[in-house]
Amino acid sequence: MIEFTTVCKVDEIPDGQCQSFDVGDRSIAVCNNNGKFTAIDDMCPHMGASLAEGDFNPETCNLVCPWHGWRFNVNDGSWADNPRIKTDVFEVRIVDGNVQIGIESKIEKDEQENLTPDNFTDSENES
Repeated sequence: MIEFTTVCKVDEIPDGQCQSFDVGDRSIAVCNNNGKFTAIDDMCPHMGASLAEGDFNPETCNLVCPWHGWRFNVNDGSWADNPRIKTDVFEVRIVDGNVQIGIESKIEKDEQENLTPDNFTDSENES
């Protein structure tokens, strides 16, 4: 289940800009591209810089890491130099003028990761 957290009002992020917010145990970069809000993992997978501190190019939808120039598409998280490499993106919704970020419930995520053929049992067939 996705849990939504309000991070700011829509007018707190100017058009063409991004800001970082802590949501649970994650830092999320939220970008405003002409009123369309997107959310991407704020930590660059290369060296851990805050992507929200880098430059955002609304035309290409790329957020550029301020340390080494790695570019990530804020719509799908893909790295511009090798689109098979991606960082996490998150669902965004606007409710009553508030920007809300959706993150999968940690409990549900842990339960899904533990559901493997090796540890799955059918309670009806147990002795």
